[in-house]
Amino acid sequence: MSETSVKYVFITGGVVSSLGKGLASASLASLLISRGFKVRLRKLDPYLNVDPGTMSPFQHGECFVTDDGAETDLDLGHYERFTGVAAKKTDNVTTGKIYSEVLEKERKGDYLGATIQVIPHVTDAIKSFITSEIKDEDFVLCEIGGTVGDIESLPFIEAIRQLRNELGAFKSCFLHVTLVPFINAAQELKTKPTQHSVKELQGMGIQPDILLCRSEVPIPTDQKNKIALFCNLDKSSVIEAPDVKSIYEVPIKYHESRLDLQILKHFNLKNIKKANLKVWKNIIKTQRESEGFVNIGVVGKYTSIIDSYKSLIEALTHGGFFNKTKVDIKWIDAEQLEKSSSCENIFRDVHGILVPGGFGERGALGKINAIQYARLNKIPFFGICLGMQLAVIEFAKNVIKVKNAYSTEFGKTSFPIISLLTEWMTKDGIEIRDLKSQYGGTMRLGSYECHLKENSKIIKIYNKNVIHERHRHRYEVNMSLCNGFEENGLIFSGLSPNKELPEILELRDHPWYIGVQFHPELKSKPFDPHPLFSSFIKASLDKSRLL
Repeated sequence: MSETSVKYVFITGGVVSSLGKGLASASLASLLISRGFKVRLRKLDPYLNVDPGTMSPFQHGECFVTDDGAETDLDLGHYERFTGVAAKKTDNVTTGKIYSEVLEKERKGDYLGATIQVIPHVTDAIKSFITSEIKDEDFVLCEIGGTVGDIESLPFIEAIRQLRNELGAFKSCFLHVTLVPFINAAQELKTKPTQHSVKELQGMGIQPDILLCRSEVPIPTDQKNKIALFCNLDKSSVIEAPDVKSIYEVPIKYHESRLDLQILKHFNLKNIKKANLKVWKNIIKTQRESEGFVNIGVVGKYTSIIDSYKSLIEALTHGGFFNKTKVDIKWIDAEQLEKSSSCENIFRDVHGILVPGGFGERGALGKINAIQYARLNKIPFFGICLGMQLAVIEFAKNVIKVKNAYSTEFGKTSFPIISLLTEWMTKDGIEIRDLKSQYGGTMRLGSYECHLKENSKIIKIYNKNVIHERHRHRYEVNMSLCNGFEENGLIFSGLSPNKELPEILELRDHPWYIGVQFHPELKSKPFDPHPLFSSFIKASLDKSRLL
């Protein structure tokens, strides 16, 4: 298809948040891809932050990182996991970023003294983002964050209203995700919230083309007809979206509800090949038939909000798929482990211990105690980013006997074995940072090359000499202070191309003990589990059989 024949689908949400617009977008994209189309997914977030990089995981959940170094919304993780299409910097934008760009242009004089207004300047910038860098895509799916009616999302709604006029009805589609709640006391489904949500959208100049109705129970035909009547839609445009046990059933359910067929009908696309759902059916079959069982203890400090570890949860699940094993995650607040004596009770029924990434000193001692427990008791251990750095500190303190070994992230220390990363090589040259640098966007971000050591455990897991993984961190292991590590069994088995930055560590004489500076969970997919998670779950499964 040429650029002029690109079809745009705009996904909005109403009634309440957390209806699953991201999953809906990802599932629809996967169905279109299975029919032979090339699809691009984009997310427009209404908050004023420039990106999610400086936002608290307690408020925003996980910050997803792309290969090209963008800190983005967690929905882009869903997009990648369901489609296998790598997201880019240009696939996520926020109100803050849009306003920053508009104001920067105004300061430069690009608007030639004009009065800067939401319409047309901000809406033009939004439209430019939506339609930029489109090459040979057949569909562009744009998810609008937030809920219709929120004041923050008004410029985005106005922008897509304008785009409908510019593109025409046959090159754009409005898909509105709503809630049809079941009132238990009355034993009834209520359509009124959906009616009001659509009325709100119509008041902004947008008539939805398709409604995707989320519900805990099946929606009877007469209720669908009622929704269609009051929302000015054809009956076939009201699509049921029931709750499912696994998110990987969603593409199957949406296909059964004819969502993808309704999209094709809207764009008058005919003689399209059938959707191939084999990959999703195989995943669901594997989930249902898995016989093994492992408990994985995840020691973190954002454990009360599990969306903070969304990609991690899915990557562990994918490792379970590979081993035909059910994975049960035991969430452990790192501060519960401040006293090392508490580890034995907490880890009694755990078959593998994972310490994920994070920032700040809170909970660090508890994580170090968990790492020591895994090392001494031969429990499979997986350290990611900060988890790897704390493994270095634990080894320095308890094996090398350097009691003051610590990270400069947590304060001054006479033995900064983990130090602020001040410069590193990018494709554009050397990047330099210091303590006065801004927090936003100043980390080592995105995909970097790593060279694996011959005859190491890690090279057997990856089965290749050079890998590329995604990073998000400010601090690095100071190799100059790691004297005595290899002699005592801890090896840096993965290094940056210049051999100055440790990327991977592993421990000799341990069933499975690996730490990585990068975030492998960001590249795992249900149909292509990340090898580190597959290997970690296998080692944990072996441990469970010994107990």
